[in-house]
Amino acid sequence: MTFSRLMPRFFCRPPGDLARALLGCALVCGERAGIIVETEAYLDGEDLASHARFGKTARNAVMFGRGGTAYVYLCYGLHQLFNVVAGEAGQPGAVLVRALAPAKNLGDDPRVASGPGKLTRALGITRTAHNGVDLARDPGLYIAAAKAPMAGVWVGPRVGVAYAGRWAEAPLRFCVADHPAVSGPRRRRAG
Repeated sequence: MTFSRLMPRFFCRPPGDLARALLGCALVCGERAGIIVETEAYLDGEDLASHARFGKTARNAVMFGRGGTAYVYLCYGLHQLFNVVAGEAGQPGAVLVRALAPAKNLGDDPRVASGPGKLTRALGITRTAHNGVDLARDPGLYIAAAKAPMAGVWVGPRVGVAYAGRWAEAPLRFCVADHPAVSGPRRRRAG
């Protein structure tokens, strides 16, 4: 399978738009790749589920950079989670890639990358090696236009952010309808 790397301008859009646009694209790390089937958008400092709500810190500084940068952080001291920075530099926003369908060197199990922690383990993405990587230029980690067919897109609330009040229910989670690699429940469907 051959992949065509996405250019920087693709990532310079609001997080919600980028989250939807990433569905069907390929996430490539070295010799392994998967098709993105589930994402969640995290907005600026007003979004109480976003790391940007604290302002710019050492941990989240990458999130304030240029769209198309990898933002990898440790969650619960256990899971490394892969995000793509969205938009223009200085305007924080990111998209958490929650699930992949196997495309290259990930085996045949559709659940191998069905969750953000499983995804980074399957691809070998780590905070120390990949946080801050420019996805438009790095030779080993990038996002490509794979033109994978999608039956439809489910839109609903994000997972695991109940602490964020009304922001937890914001329709900022996108997934390929009925795909077996999707990691969590689906409530609403959109075209």
